[in-house]
Amino acid sequence: MKFPSREIVERVRREYPTGTRVELIRMDDPQAPPTGTRGTVAGVDDTASIMVRWDNGCGLHVVYGENECRKL
Repeated sequence: MKFPSREIVERVRREYPTGTRVELIRMDDPQAPPTGTRGTVAGVDDTASIMVRWDNGCGLHVVYGENECRKL
């Protein structure tokens, strides 16, 4: 796995600060919450993955370059 640059990580952190509300667009994981599930950003890790507390209780991250969410 190729990790994103520090610049990309910092850009994602600026774009998705803690507390931002998001909606899931796409996640390729059998345990993923359904498309359209909403949640609150808990932070962005060092791989630029967005850590989300999904409203349905799921805790899967939005993995940079693999999954997609949008700000509400």
